[in-house]
Amino acid sequence: MTTTVWTVQGMTCGHCVHAVTEEVSAIPGVSGVEVDLESGRVTVESAEAPSEDAVRAAVDEAGYTLVTA
Repeated sequence: MTTTVWTVQGMTCGHCVHAVTEEVSAIPGVSGVEVDLESGRVTVESAEAPSEDAVRAAVDEAGYTLVTA
């Protein structure tokens, strides 16, 4: 099990948290996603660390911006 932490910009409410959680959870191998709205921190638990491209695509699909890896 691997835990990676990402930062997402633009989230302002519970809907944003839900959208990011749903999209990042759909990445193959991801078993858990925790989003901290205040800090923009997204913690991802997975069998192997997801690629930055996969996380960026999922965050983009949710309508937000991945700012750090």
